[in-house]
Amino acid sequence: MTVEIIALVEKNYGQKVLEEMKSSPGVLQILNAAGRSNDLFEDKQFGTFGEAAIVTIVADDKQKDKIFNEVYNLCDLKNNNNGIVLMTKPQLKLKTSSKK
Repeated sequence: MTVEIIALVEKNYGQKVLEEMKSSPGVLQILNAAGRSNDLFEDKQFGTFGEAAIVTIVADDKQKDKIFNEVYNLCDLKNNNNGIVLMTKPQLKLKTSSKK
């Protein structure tokens, strides 16, 4: 079973999470994308919008709590309002077929 962990955080944390987590046990896939938010962050580089990172991690269900906590700590969410981290319910791992 797998879970998806999604972090919507200030831009500078996206690359940090990617680099720190890409070889962590239990991380099956990780992706960092950029975006903008008008209500989540105090720092607004574009008038009413601030730059954001959207980090998506597909993780093994057995490692989910460790990975979630590590993302939470890397983004310093306990001390600062830098974003949010969400986790889906466990899902069956789907196998994709390869065409020959």
